[in-house]
Amino acid sequence: MKNKIIAVDFDGTLVEDKYPNIGHPNFKLINKLVKLSLNNTLILWTCRTGKKLDEAVAFCRLCGLNFDYINENAPFIIKKYGNQDSRKITADIYLDDKARTTL
Repeated sequence: MKNKIIAVDFDGTLVEDKYPNIGHPNFKLINKLVKLSLNNTLILWTCRTGKKLDEAVAFCRLCGLNFDYINENAPFIIKKYGNQDSRKITADIYLDDKARTTL
């Protein structure tokens, strides 16, 4: 198992908030997350769905950022809670433009 689970928002966090478009990338954060992905589990945690979600995932991949899970909990978390995948993403660190914390 990797060290930490990090849940990351897309609009306003990984990119400038220009929804439904994709804003300018936050390369400082993206580059840090690429490094952190080596020893941590990354979850893309976004309200985007359907085609807009696919566009966000593709954009992240173009930037070299690959997520372990997209809007879903890691299997070991699901197992921990009796094989139930709740709507709430379980993470050690949440990165969101609405949050009042830092990495």
